[in-house]
Amino acid sequence: MLSVSWDTIRLFLHIVAATIWVGGQFTLAALVPALRRFGADVTRAAARRFNYVAWSAFAVLIITGVWNIAALSPHDRHTSAYQATLMAKLAVVVVSGVAAFLHARSRRTVWIAIFGALTALSALGAVFLGVLLAG
Repeated sequence: MLSVSWDTIRLFLHIVAATIWVGGQFTLAALVPALRRFGADVTRAAARRFNYVAWSAFAVLIITGVWNIAALSPHDRHTSAYQATLMAKLAVVVVSGVAAFLHARSRRTVWIAIFGALTALSALGAVFLGVLLAG
């Protein structure tokens, strides 16, 4: 069996948190139409409960993301291609967090839809850029 290191633990936590943040959004989006049949209170309750899990995962993503950056070798940190990709990832992470915050506080259906879509698309972008950085 391969040995477990802090790098393994850090990446595991980052991937699990990303799975919850991104996958949870798509799961909840798929469930909302079915939940609406039971009333708006059910949909709101599900969204509130999801927010507890999702924001906890987002916090873990931020913590492990900073840890990932700190663990980079000096060579990786200083290549312009890596830095540009990392900056793009950080930007879409910020967009995803801000859009999720605005989505949760919106009251008009149009803004809920716009911010929800922006949250999901930017979260997918962060995953893609994370894979690109790991490659």
